[in-house]
Amino acid sequence: MAKRVVSLWFPSLASDRALRRKPPPGPFALSLRVGNTERIHCLNAAAEAAGLGRGMGLADARTLCPGLRSAPADPPAEARFLRLLARWAGRYCPWVGLDGGDGLVLDITGSAHLVGGEAALLADLRARLGRAGLAVRAGLADSRGAAWALAHTGGGIAPPGETARALGPLPVSALRLDANTCGVLERLGIASIAELAALPRATVTRRFGPAVLLRLDQALGTVAEQISPLPEPPRHAAQMTLAEPIGLSRDVMAGIERLLPPLCRGLEERGLGARVLRLTLRRVDRGERQVELRLARPMRDPARLLPLFARGVEELDAGFGLDRLRLEAVQVETLAPRQTGQWTAARDGARDDRLDDLITRLGNRVGLENITRFLPADSHIPERGFTVAPAAYSTPAGPWTVPRPRPLRLFAPEPILAQGPRPPERFRWRRMALTTARATGPERIAPEWWLEDDGWRSGLRDYWRVETRQGRRLWLFYTPQQPGWFVQGEFA
Repeated sequence: MAKRVVSLWFPSLASDRALRRKPPPGPFALSLRVGNTERIHCLNAAAEAAGLGRGMGLADARTLCPGLRSAPADPPAEARFLRLLARWAGRYCPWVGLDGGDGLVLDITGSAHLVGGEAALLADLRARLGRAGLAVRAGLADSRGAAWALAHTGGGIAPPGETARALGPLPVSALRLDANTCGVLERLGIASIAELAALPRATVTRRFGPAVLLRLDQALGTVAEQISPLPEPPRHAAQMTLAEPIGLSRDVMAGIERLLPPLCRGLEERGLGARVLRLTLRRVDRGERQVELRLARPMRDPARLLPLFARGVEELDAGFGLDRLRLEAVQVETLAPRQTGQWTAARDGARDDRLDDLITRLGNRVGLENITRFLPADSHIPERGFTVAPAAYSTPAGPWTVPRPRPLRLFAPEPILAQGPRPPERFRWRRMALTTARATGPERIAPEWWLEDDGWRSGLRDYWRVETRQGRRLWLFYTPQQPGWFVQGEFA
């Protein structure tokens, strides 16, 4: 069976990825810093039509095209996206590899007939990628080099055994040669692959070295070229098949107790910890039930993990019984080793473990994202002096340093009726008549001019700590530029 290879080239992969969901109406480009200059990394068709090109300085591009929209490029995200496309291309053949940073290579030997032939395969592939908003050029030939040449010169199919005839009229740049070598060949009058193949091989080797003939032979198929498929992602799982079905919660927990040690040993060997565990139970009627456990921290301790499954297992509908249990770590993270040889380290670790286990139990009921903690932020603006982050995906930070006492409760400013720069002797707030007993201040706070905040458009604020005869201890501020009084917080 003749070998058949498909080469896919995504000429604008980066911009297509960024614009798939909401393409702009006009020119768009992604920029990447090269040295001290922002240069165009990728652009859409409208930007190319405006005369822009890759490598052009972003400032020059804006001068040439004032309506250009731009965004910073994300090379790691582009690499991940290409790997996802490689996994998707596995629907056509089992042998898919990467081809540079903007292409894929597929060995479809013996699999084209499953989709109606080679022409139907390419047509289906282009249609699906087109619906996903991706521009693609595809070439199909007997060798990887020939398929690459066809893909980068417009696309097409070279019939089996006719590679030389299909490549003959193509330019020498289709052989994956560097730009300097192609320029020298063109200056010598060698413009096509057929003209290069007609030259004496010894002459070409003396003038250009072995690289030119190697690329030519790879394209013609006389020298084999390896296609390295993407490795399958490692799976961290343990499975148990039962001779007799079970249905009691304690029996399922006993099965989990046997599955956790081998799973955790495999994670420990790779320096990983489980962040999400999924227990899949197959019933005797071939139905499946799942229990998913999301953890507040990466773990690989069977003794700590086992009791966390109890609530999910108790709510499980076993039907007429379960005959297979599969435990899989569907999301893992790097877990650094922990020193436990000293008494202090052991006690601190135990306290942290108990807190993580509590967050895990609560998070699997209300959602890990709904359990939050406050973290200090570097800002003198009261409402910006902290941030709120999910407790499961953050660590306590400190110390909390504030220049002056701050109220226990902080809320949006609420206006009160008062005049003058000093706190009023009597005022009403939240339907309460209050009398000032003592006022401390003012503490002047200026807005952060480099940040856009509608709440601070009134300018400076003079804050006062006001103790009332009714027992309320409030935080009031006065705005000198637009005279007015507001209550923003309450002390304990």
